[in-house]
Amino acid sequence: MRLFRCPRCANVAFIESLSCDGCGLELGLHPPTLTMRAAPAQGSDVDGTWWFPCANRQWECNWLVASDSGSGKCIACRLTRTRPSNDDTLALEKLATASGDKRRLLVQLADLGLPITPWYERKGGLGFDLLSSRSNGARVTIGHANGIVTIDLAESLDAHREALRISLGEPYRTMLGHFRHEVGHYYEWILVEQTGWIDECRTIFGDERTSYRDAISRHYKSGAPRDWAESFISEYATMHPWEDFAECFAHYLHLTSTLQTAAAGGLTVRMEGVPQIADGEVSPRTSYADATMAEVLADWLPVSTFLNRVNRAMGKSDLYPFTIAEPVARKLDFVHRVVTASRVEKPLG
Repeated sequence: MRLFRCPRCANVAFIESLSCDGCGLELGLHPPTLTMRAAPAQGSDVDGTWWFPCANRQWECNWLVASDSGSGKCIACRLTRTRPSNDDTLALEKLATASGDKRRLLVQLADLGLPITPWYERKGGLGFDLLSSRSNGARVTIGHANGIVTIDLAESLDAHREALRISLGEPYRTMLGHFRHEVGHYYEWILVEQTGWIDECRTIFGDERTSYRDAISRHYKSGAPRDWAESFISEYATMHPWEDFAECFAHYLHLTSTLQTAAAGGLTVRMEGVPQIADGEVSPRTSYADATMAEVLADWLPVSTFLNRVNRAMGKSDLYPFTIAEPVARKLDFVHRVVTASRVEKPLG
């Protein structure tokens, strides 16, 4: 992820920052340039257009909205098609948390140049239904259909999410991970299944036209094959070609975001005497748009190994508890080629 700075004092800012920790300036993210700008209540001029803080700033949204957008809400908030009712205060608190992960996702998608066409502009465009299974007892199924990503806000509750992670035997489960996985379904749908990429995709991942219902039934009855780690990034990826692609897409976002964040901080990792890793220094890149997937993975292995060691030093589990086998590397290479070939200018306007 790129490095954000205060426009007044150049202090480093988090992507979620509402104000600068250095000088106190009110901050807002300018979607077209993915940069932090001043965010006074009265608005400010950016390249000839007046930009105002999003109407959801009280719910921790730090994005800016253009005066000519026809809405008081930023594009990130307008992408939410459905949300809890105003009297469901607990769900709204979790909505604020989940929306932060959604904005982080959107920044990365825009940074990669992936097309972001809102659901309200075109049928099948990207949108989010952010609902809570804790609100009225109704089941909320996390998933994607026709451009709409559905997320259960109850996953923002650590105890709820951890219980599910353990019951499903998953080594990793986060709200951001859900967003990255489900948007992977969306991009396979618009960038692969409806384009010339589909034949190669079927060769690498399998035929997505096989029964998804049967695949679900088989997976939850029999589980993943014993040798799943030899060809898949996770047990869940073994269920169906759709899930295999979405899991690989999510991991592609995990890898590139972490590497770019490390690069923005100037991290250099030196490895010596570590099995399967060549001795020497690795300095991650701020962009991998012109790199091969082999080059991405050559940086990722030593960096992730180092970060796993850092986590263990704090008594925590590995930051990245996955192994990338050669068949998985080929799948990630396909995702990388689709992403880099699909770049558009200014995905967020």
